[in-house]
Amino acid sequence: MATNAHTPDALLTRLLSVIAEDILPLTEEGVAAGNKIFGAALLRKSDMSLVLAETNNELENPLWHGEMHALKRFYETPADARPNTDELIFLSTHEPCSLCLSAITWAGFDNFYYFFSHEDSRDSFAIPHDLKILKAVFGIDPGGYQQTNEFWTSHAIKKLLAAVSDESLKAALTQQASSLAQRYDGLSEIYQGKKDGNDIPLN
Repeated sequence: MATNAHTPDALLTRLLSVIAEDILPLTEEGVAAGNKIFGAALLRKSDMSLVLAETNNELENPLWHGEMHALKRFYETPADARPNTDELIFLSTHEPCSLCLSAITWAGFDNFYYFFSHEDSRDSFAIPHDLKILKAVFGIDPGGYQQTNEFWTSHAIKKLLAAVSDESLKAALTQQASSLAQRYDGLSEIYQGKKDGNDIPLN
């Protein structure tokens, strides 16, 4: 089922709202405990309703990136209450790392949307591991993976925002995106200030 049943503007509005209202509150709690700033959510394609939102929980398990932790929670849902992954939109606050890219693929999602890029993670949040691993392990330069392939299509929310044609909506969404970025900047400062001595291997 494609996500194009909704207008791009409606989808973008909803994705930013989910980050602000559903993911960020969880991430604020996670960062206060010492976890990283990454989070994710799953939405139904049919009506964009929230299935679940989650955040990074690497202090419990270094594999519990925001996306991985969301998938863990998703598969803990009883099968008879769990939608098929091809019925869902996968939303990530940050462009997924190689671990999460693989997990999204193996779980059968045909899409994912992200707000911050790998370069943002490296440059704005001082977390360069995504790009380092892609280069060191796979020989892939920034932006080098196939963003549209036989498994899924990835979507950068900031590029979608740049393409909004309604100027008043674009201004409102740009302001919302800027506010989100500021809130993540603040969370990043908290994480960076307390990460020394934690049990996360790549902190």
